[in-house]
Amino acid sequence: MRRLITILIGTLCLLSAHVAHAIDMHPVKVGPHSWYVMGKAGMASAVNEGFMSNAGFVITDDGVVVFDALGTPALGERLIAEIRKLTDKPIRRVVISHYHADHYYGLQAFKAVGAEIWSHRRGLEALNSDGAQARLAQRRADLFPFVDDNTRLLPADLWLDGDTAFEMGGLHFRITYVGPAHAPDDQIMEVVEDKVMFAGDMLFRGRVPFVGDADTAQWLRALDHLIAARPAVLVPGHGPASTTPQADLTLTRDYLLYLRESMGKAVEELKSFDEAYAGTDWRHWAKLPAFREANRANAYNVFLQMEKGSLR
Repeated sequence: MRRLITILIGTLCLLSAHVAHAIDMHPVKVGPHSWYVMGKAGMASAVNEGFMSNAGFVITDDGVVVFDALGTPALGERLIAEIRKLTDKPIRRVVISHYHADHYYGLQAFKAVGAEIWSHRRGLEALNSDGAQARLAQRRADLFPFVDDNTRLLPADLWLDGDTAFEMGGLHFRITYVGPAHAPDDQIMEVVEDKVMFAGDMLFRGRVPFVGDADTAQWLRALDHLIAARPAVLVPGHGPASTTPQADLTLTRDYLLYLRESMGKAVEELKSFDEAYAGTDWRHWAKLPAFREANRANAYNVFLQMEKGSLR
């Protein structure tokens, strides 16, 4: 029996090592110094190995700045390997858009190479919540062996209190706090010289957004900020980078508006959520990736928000 257990453990280790290198990750250049990798469509699963969100990086003369760390330590390691194919400059800083699992579980790989983590202070709320521990348990079950007992939820080295700017290797970076929107701690990063903006989950391109307990009214205001900024390239948290940001932002904006309008009308008419959901025409969104997994929960959360607002 002991020998059998040893063989099984060895097999799992080999499988983990093999699959961790099986993912299809290719950096795409979106500016003179800026790159990103794009996750798969849909929700995190064993099939996509948790690779369903984007991350970006900027190569400066003095080092590399990374935006988001992906959703598993193995993905973080793979992103580092892809960066190493392009430069041997040190990875100095990782800016986290928000503390949702698919954007920061890869941090321990970056800490291992000496990177400093920056995030907005409200990320502490998510990191220290019961929900964070529940999500870790769920990910350990659904994404084993990529998320396991050795996966740690890491805090930032520097908690930002608002907008900030910094310079590295002759490039200028602007970090703007746009939360609470999709998450309480949402922030975006602009690479000034490249005219590239890393938007995190302010934008889901080509799929249904994940709303969760988002402040959808503030999210819509944040989208207006992104539209007004007029970047040449906008890198979303999910989906391909956009070279027509003003047009592509409309999918996320229109979806949120539709949720608020349809659920708000149902609340005014004193309908139950089940009545509201069944009576809403979802045909415009139903063929988008992640609709089946996310839409009902999105609608329910917005229904509760609109219901709460009607009581004020």
